[in-house]
Amino acid sequence: MSILDWFDKKNKNKVVSTDKLNIPGNLWIKCPSCGNIVFKKDLDHNLMVCPYCNHHFRILPEQRIKYFFDPNSFEERDADLQAQDFLKFVDTEPYEKRIKKALKKTSRNEAVVTGTASLKGRKVSLAIMDFSFMGGSMGSVVGEKITRLIEYALEHKEPVIMFTMSGGARMQEGIVSLMQMAKTSAALSRLSDAKIPFISVLCDPTTGGTSASFAMLGDIHIAEPNALISFAGPRVIEQTIKQKLPKGFQRSDFLLEHGMVDMVLERKKLKDMLHNLLMMLYPEVSSS
Repeated sequence: MSILDWFDKKNKNKVVSTDKLNIPGNLWIKCPSCGNIVFKKDLDHNLMVCPYCNHHFRILPEQRIKYFFDPNSFEERDADLQAQDFLKFVDTEPYEKRIKKALKKTSRNEAVVTGTASLKGRKVSLAIMDFSFMGGSMGSVVGEKITRLIEYALEHKEPVIMFTMSGGARMQEGIVSLMQMAKTSAALSRLSDAKIPFISVLCDPTTGGTSASFAMLGDIHIAEPNALISFAGPRVIEQTIKQKLPKGFQRSDFLLEHGMVDMVLERKKLKDMLHNLLMMLYPEVSSS
């Protein structure tokens, strides 16, 4: 018997344990900031914040609803509105194909979820952007859904809370996307005239046309730790003003130091703070 035949016989008779092979996948997540491996269930209990370095993971609208609002209180509005490729725009691939891919990836029709919910018994109108849908970009439907939500809040005298997480205006819709900035701003102006509060929660990232319109028009601006908040990128700014910019100048802590946001708050403190702010800003609406 050759040595190869001997090894072949040993392998055939060997009992292979499959215990280690039946481990369910997706149980652990590697933190992109510190590199530590975190048990996914523990991460969820910690509101998707790394227990080692306090990195705030990007999360979905469903998670924000679960973490910050009363159970089973959310009622979605305008979920059927869907983007259309009215310009027949093509870059590396047709916009219509990009929409279909985003629909399949996220199982939602657009980059923002709107509706109503209760926060410790306080009824609010709510908008939550989803970065996983084409980078949370603002197109015609995003602008329309947010405007409709503001108009609903105005009619029902409900405070508005928005969670923004966006790469900016959606270039595939051209000038129509940019027009949403004026539309949402005008709606928020009417909300302000009616003295109904709007709290803007700036998540990572909030940039471009989104930051230039409704995201920075709140009565109160709350930023998540280390969130990227900006309009133009640092290279464009440096080339325009011909100056070297300080490190981290577009992060939430720097913006807080320079008066661009009102507070930087960890997720575990956000629910209580939102409720306290509503009680101060809108006391005429009693808690149920």
